[in-house]
Amino acid sequence: MTRITPQPGIMDIALYQGGASHVDGVVDVVKLSSNENPFGPSPKAIAACQASAAGLHRYPSTDHSALRGAIAGVYALDKERIICGVGSDEIIHFLCQAYIGQGDEVIHTEHGFAMYRISTLAAGGTPVEVAEDTRRVDVDAILAACTDRTKLVFIANPNNPTATMVGLEEVTRLAEGLPPQALLVLDGAYAEYVPDYDGGAALVEARENVVMTRTFSKMHGLGGLRVGWGYAPKAIIEVLNRIRGPFNLSTTALETAEAAVRDTDYAAMCLAENAKWREWLASELDKLGIPSDKSEANFILARFASEADANACDDYLKSQGILVRRVAGYKLPKCLRITVGDGPSCQRVVAAIKAFRQDAA
Repeated sequence: MTRITPQPGIMDIALYQGGASHVDGVVDVVKLSSNENPFGPSPKAIAACQASAAGLHRYPSTDHSALRGAIAGVYALDKERIICGVGSDEIIHFLCQAYIGQGDEVIHTEHGFAMYRISTLAAGGTPVEVAEDTRRVDVDAILAACTDRTKLVFIANPNNPTATMVGLEEVTRLAEGLPPQALLVLDGAYAEYVPDYDGGAALVEARENVVMTRTFSKMHGLGGLRVGWGYAPKAIIEVLNRIRGPFNLSTTALETAEAAVRDTDYAAMCLAENAKWREWLASELDKLGIPSDKSEANFILARFASEADANACDDYLKSQGILVRRVAGYKLPKCLRITVGDGPSCQRVVAAIKAFRQDAA
């Protein structure tokens, strides 16, 4: 009897666990577990989404020309170097599918985004985990881990879930030091939260071995539509488009994302509010004896004295209808990742943690 089995590596993938969205018995829930924009999408994006309904009987654009043009215009990029996907996750998956096979290695850091390992295993490759230096990417450690089998190196900058980042000089040193067959992939899901940061776009244009990925799920508030994009040398874009499904993004997703990226005033408001409440939240938690590294994203990685303390705080927050994220799966068992919400949400989470501390005293 023939046994039907999946490709090697598939069964080594743990099922992805998203952030919780409800608490049984609690109606007034504040969700701070998935790094979503608390203000939601731009009103212009919502209007575009609603208007798109009239054309749902038509197939969407296959080349995503209008969205690529909008992205290129807003970020001063080359439209022909842009590819769009179902979230930046799909771009990551394309890269692994196109460049990884049995025996090939993909480097990611110990606290790096889970999709790097998942997409590597799905393509039959071998994930290679490299230690970070106090929750920051260690370029020397990555370069030391490279071999003649290294094909991709993933770093998120800023990183999730640590919220830390490394500067352009270090990223450039990494790109220059990679073996000739390897690509550096800069995951810029949170790049918009860093003022005057291009996410690595200039480095993509200067080199042949760098790819940048971005998303509409964070700053632009379109997590529910799943839209992302990548920026790469034209030769790599040509490869990725050969495996991209012709209708991978719906008309609604394309038109809503185009309106969102063009609404730069709304993005500027979200950036300013995030910066203000991120600083306040970090300061208030620090007063309670809960430190965090300087965050360059829309969340804070709160560090507790022990795993038991972190879990107890999380349980208390849930009882109060506040959802944050445990990150033991990212080898940070003493930490909780807390999304920076709007003002009332940030004030509510601090008040709850103060109450938790008082109850535990």
